[in-house]
Amino acid sequence: TTFGEVSMRTQPDLRKQARQLENELDLKLVSFSKLCTSYSSSRDGRRGDSSSDTTPLLSNSTQDRMFETMSVEIEQLLAKLTGVNDKMAEYTSTPGVTSLNAALMHTLQRHRDILQDYTHEFHKTKSNFMAIREREDLLGSVRKDIETYKSGSGVNNRRTELFLKEHEHLRNSDRLIDDTISIAMATKENMTSQRGLLKSIQSRVNTLANRFPAINNLIQRINLRKRRDSLILGGVIGICTILLLLYAFH
Repeated sequence: TTFGEVSMRTQPDLRKQARQLENELDLKLVSFSKLCTSYSSSRDGRRGDSSSDTTPLLSNSTQDRMFETMSVEIEQLLAKLTGVNDKMAEYTSTPGVTSLNAALMHTLQRHRDILQDYTHEFHKTKSNFMAIREREDLLGSVRKDIETYKSGSGVNNRRTELFLKEHEHLRNSDRLIDDTISIAMATKENMTSQRGLLKSIQSRVNTLANRFPAINNLIQRINLRKRRDSLILGGVIGICTILLLLYAFH
């Protein structure tokens, strides 16, 4: 049994393991993103409830622990997927394996791209979460200082109330902007994913066209006929437009 035959038997196992890790990472990243998105709103809701002083602290601590735990789990999955990709790279770089099946290189590159996307998404979501937590801690500290000053001095004048209302308005506006940015980023990522899928389909079509000249000739004829139909349709529309203008001015 040669090394190439062994690698061909182990390569499907590595691909299966890589897909399993990618599925786990996808689910973890979705849950991680939901945790980060709900963090700000949940803290706002608890901060607005002044009936209990202990519940917000426990809830915040729980969310912070969930964040740390999920971060460690995702980092471990990313490390495992990196190791699997490295093993696949060792097989594909072995003399004889690459020439035996060039599709292995394409499969490896695809798994590497997925790993890079997941790593980028994880670091971006983690950074957003840290920024939200720091901002919320800062706003909470400011609010606490205001309430301490208000209760300590015994002053309950109109100016303090207006300042608190303006502070709430600014905080709500900031949260609305963050939600809008999140929606825009999600839309951009979805469009990027769709563009990659269309490029992949176009690449396959071009590969088939280059491999089978008859298909390539058929595609060229279809394109020529589409151009001809477009010219004819444009000419008809132009003539109709001119006739309508002549009719309108007479």
